[in-house]
Amino acid sequence: MKYIPLSFVLLFCFVLGGLMFKSMTPPRCEKLLQDDNIFVLTGDARRIPYAVKKLEHLKYGSLYIIGAGATFIPDIDHVQVESLSKSTYQNALAIKHIVKIKNLSRVVIVTTEDHMNRALYLLRDEIPDTDIIACPASLTGMNTAERLKRWTIEYIKYIVTLLGIKEG
Repeated sequence: MKYIPLSFVLLFCFVLGGLMFKSMTPPRCEKLLQDDNIFVLTGDARRIPYAVKKLEHLKYGSLYIIGAGATFIPDIDHVQVESLSKSTYQNALAIKHIVKIKNLSRVVIVTTEDHMNRALYLLRDEIPDTDIIACPASLTGMNTAERLKRWTIEYIKYIVTLLGIKEG
């Protein structure tokens, strides 16, 4: 029996891992409570408007916009902006700080679906005793090639994060 080239095995593992990565992503926003605190990570134009729509359905909720580069900051009550963090890891540290100060036991995370797995991984590492609710913003309206590129980049970043490199 001939051996299979190592490059083929590695490519197969990479593709299989990518499929698993995609399947791990929460398909939709979990049920929100009327007093939930929504934390939206900046970086994609879909995220903040999506989070604002979620906030509109909450009677006592708050919205925290986390990260540099917020392009749409709504002029509504119960919105706070943290604009110093510049990476997903720094976002997680900023959220950890707010959770500690506000003594929160539950947070809702809004980011795009391709970014959700890495964001959740970093947050669970930083705030392990906090209930983290995933609320992914869909990449609808994006062409297939661009979507595949984004998923691949996030998958590679996820692998690097699993290897212990949180910034980069």
